[in-house]
Amino acid sequence: MTYSGILARSRGLALVAALSTVAALPAFRSAEAVPGYDGIWSVVIITKEGICDTSYRYPIRITNGNLGNAGTATVSISGKVGKNGAVIVNVSTGDKTATGTGRLAATSGGGSWSGGNGACSGTWQAERRG
Repeated sequence: MTYSGILARSRGLALVAALSTVAALPAFRSAEAVPGYDGIWSVVIITKEGICDTSYRYPIRITNGNLGNAGTATVSISGKVGKNGAVIVNVSTGDKTATGTGRLAATSGGGSWSGGNGACSGTWQAERRG
């Protein structure tokens, strides 16, 4: 084999190796991006201002960083938790909606919420249950 043939073959192998590495990166990123907050959480929502009910309690399931209703109440819960624990959540039932933000740690968390077109606001606290 000539020098130019070896060089061409080496470039081809280098290209295959580079493409293999690039193809594997998304797999590493998705595994790395899965937060450690998955599981069941008990969340209490406390009204500090407005005419909303004093408090609510919901079980929330986090799966791959996505929030959802883990209970039987007819309430829609959606949102995300980042790998740093930052949370944004939307809760709605009928024509009532609320949005919350905050942060989770390993076994607890908290933040604030507002809803009812700004008519109500307060805080929320979360505790990991499983």
